[in-house]
Amino acid sequence: MLHHIRLGIASTAVAVALTAAPAANALSAPEPAAANDASAAVTLRYDDSRAAGWEAAITAGVASWNSNVENVKLVEAAPGTRAEIQIVATSGWPQASLGPVRPGGQARVELGSQAVTQGHDKTRIVAHELGHNLGLPDTKPGPCSQLMSGSSAGTSCKNAVPDAAEQARVERAYAGGAAARVPADGRMLVDAR
Repeated sequence: MLHHIRLGIASTAVAVALTAAPAANALSAPEPAAANDASAAVTLRYDDSRAAGWEAAITAGVASWNSNVENVKLVEAAPGTRAEIQIVATSGWPQASLGPVRPGGQARVELGSQAVTQGHDKTRIVAHELGHNLGLPDTKPGPCSQLMSGSSAGTSCKNAVPDAAEQARVERAYAGGAAARVPADGRMLVDAR
């Protein structure tokens, strides 16, 4: 009987040691933080309450940026709260202020229906104009693979995804919250040909 008690105590001690080992290791050697921790991203709020008819394109354009860069995240502002990016629908050509816009700053996107009437893709327009707010100038003329080539890529171009160079430039602009320290250019860039 004493032998069974000793085995029971020994088994319990081994089980406790095995169970506690991962916890002890976790305390002594924490996992390194992810290099691109989303919690470190600069958050910019947008207000699209004056962009009727563009809702699906705005959702898709915002999703394109949010899934392709990690240092900045675009989120819809709650009704009645301040937003850094004002998105409005207009009858002219699309245009936007050149950033990078910073938290607490102000940028504007005008989603012009004239470009849509001429056959340009709404989602590409939104993603392109948001690219200006994030600090990217036009790269016209340019291929469809470059989001910032805008209308110069032609009406058949539906690409709304920034290429690797465009993504890298935005990542650098917002690295370590840098956009909070770098003033935005503020010029309005009109995207007519």
